Amino acid sequence: MDEQNQIDRKLLDYIDENRDRLVEHVRQMVRIDSVEREARDGAPFGPGVKESLDLALSISREMGFETVNLDGYIGYAFHGRGEDYVCAMGHVDVVPAGEGWREPPFGGHMEDGVIYGRGVLDNKGPVMACLYGLAAVKSLGLTLRHPVRIIFGCDEETGFEDLRYYLSKENPPVYGFTPDCKYPVVYSERGRAVVRIIGTRECLGTFFDFVNKYFIGAGNTGDRLGIDYYHEEYGMMEMRGYRLGLEPGGNTGHGNYTDTENLVSFDATLSYPGGIVIQDIMKPITEKAEGCGLKAKLVQNYDPVVFAKDSPMVKAMQDSYERVTGMDGTPVTTTGGTYAKAMPGIVPFGPSFPGQKGISHNPNEWMTVDDLVTNAKIYALALYRLAQL
Repeated sequence: MDEQNQIDRKLLDYIDENRDRLVEHVRQMVRIDSVEREARDGAPFGPGVKESLDLALSISREMGFETVNLDGYIGYAFHGRGEDYVCAMGHVDVVPAGEGWREPPFGGHMEDGVIYGRGVLDNKGPVMACLYGLAAVKSLGLTLRHPVRIIFGCDEETGFEDLRYYLSKENPPVYGFTPDCKYPVVYSERGRAVVRIIGTRECLGTFFDFVNKYFIGAGNTGDRLGIDYYHEEYGMMEMRGYRLGLEPGGNTGHGNYTDTENLVSFDATLSYPGGIVIQDIMKPITEKAEGCGLKAKLVQNYDPVVFAKDSPMVKAMQDSYERVTGMDGTPVTTTGGTYAKAMPGIVPFGPSFPGQKGISHNPNEWMTVDDLVTNAKIYALALYRLAQL
């Protein structure tokens, strides 16, 4: 057995030996209702998110890691020192539980090898799997080329304010991933933009004619606007997430205006492939809007995430996935939205396996113990490989 295989075996054995501890820590995390609520001192996203972050950092310290809490916005555990670090970035905030649960959504219920609860898959289970993956790496006692961080985000579900705060205090990683999507490793994530069409109450007829013609009454490819872009590798344009703003006082969808012109607005979320720049999307929309006496504004934009499929980082994750699962790890693309849109240097990687869909954000969210453990094994191998690049 060569040295790499010996190291892999030790990493996998560590996860197996600590399987029960991992499960219990995930259940502890799931028992916290960490839906974002009104900010308090030291809790910018509310007391539940703060409690969840505090527990994640406490567990990390119990496992022998040093930790950093950046004013309640975000925190991380780390192993090794140096500027050029590797990271796995998950999050401890969750979406509201909603109705239709068979068991309490924040009870950490486990039955027949399955853990149920809001956030068990999105994203408390996976981020704990990353922490245990790093613990396995730490147990080797080997010198790493790069230090490693497990980052616990607190605002992934509502706005990435946590990540913006992090990047105001810390440099981005040289390599990394977010365990908040699917397998195999995702090498390209579509861009996402929110475009706002603005008019005044005096031109309501023109405003609604425009919105109906180019958005609501059109297909979702943007063909009537001339933005029906298609890339053979990265996919096609999709328009979705429509939202109308008619509130007096200027609250128009995703942003606020002073209502000096009695404004009305319509927001559309655009998911666009790599190979396209936002300027090429906004130009025809702006021209058509202005031609009707309306305005078009780019409210928000995250550029597409694109990495070479044969880059060392992507290959390291592909190899880790294939070694643990024995399945084809050919890199894939996604239409989803993750921290990779805003954190330089990272890609989505796990936790859902091929064929697993519609679990997160739904009642009775679940994750099997076997999947949790398999994730921890994949992340252990991946973090070790990335730390040695």
